[in-house]
Amino acid sequence: MARAGNKTEASGTAYLIAALAKALREQQQLSQEELGEKTGYTGSAISAMETCAQPASDQMLVKLEEVIGGGLGVFQKARRWMLLEKYPARFRGFSEMEAGAVTICSYETLVVDGLFQTEEYARALIGGSHPPVSEQKREELVEARLARKALFDRDPAPMIELILEESVLRRPFGSWEILRGQLRSLAEDARRDNVCVQVLPLERGLRGTYAGDRGPMKLVETKDHQHVVYMEIEDQGILVSDPAEVSQLAHRYAKIRAQALSPDDSLNLIERLAGEKR
Repeated sequence: MARAGNKTEASGTAYLIAALAKALREQQQLSQEELGEKTGYTGSAISAMETCAQPASDQMLVKLEEVIGGGLGVFQKARRWMLLEKYPARFRGFSEMEAGAVTICSYETLVVDGLFQTEEYARALIGGSHPPVSEQKREELVEARLARKALFDRDPAPMIELILEESVLRRPFGSWEILRGQLRSLAEDARRDNVCVQVLPLERGLRGTYAGDRGPMKLVETKDHQHVVYMEIEDQGILVSDPAEVSQLAHRYAKIRAQALSPDDSLNLIERLAGEKR
């Protein structure tokens, strides 16, 4: 439910969209209830959007474009910026790079990579973070995270690699059922032609060398075929573009990949932990 206090969290884009929606609604002589009926929302939901007590969701922007957009495309164009502003500040610049990437190679040590997270897993993870976020902010972050999944089906499709520590597959957020649902979803994604998922086994450290001890990273080849590395450390986003540093990190990632289970063995492990194989 929208609260008056949520207005202070609304972005400038949300206020601009709210003012534009109200102006177009009044220009077309529609009440809030009438616009709600045409878009599949309640009059209260339209009111909350216009006052920014509950800014427009991505789905609402689609409906507003259909009903009162008038062919201008303003609400359609606003979808990109509304989603962008829902990301944490540290991630916004990189999100544009990720969306257009040719190749994405990720190594994660604590949680499932955001690109692969289910709605339930993301909501439990974000809802349990510290410092706590409001209900509205949590839902905005979940919506923005799920929007990234469009990358899987982009044309042309990027090549996506993910290496996960085995401990990630065993760490529940919210409930064990949420984790099992996440593992089933991860297994489905691993079967995509443009996706490769590997697991770095727990016993790797017993074999003498372990290349993943310095934390997660994400290697990206941009649409301009530049190579960069993105890392997050305690709410700080770090983008590495120096060729020598990128090369060193790429070599470390290659060593991690070599120490991981094969894609087939990794998928078998994920399915077994999800309860699909005994």
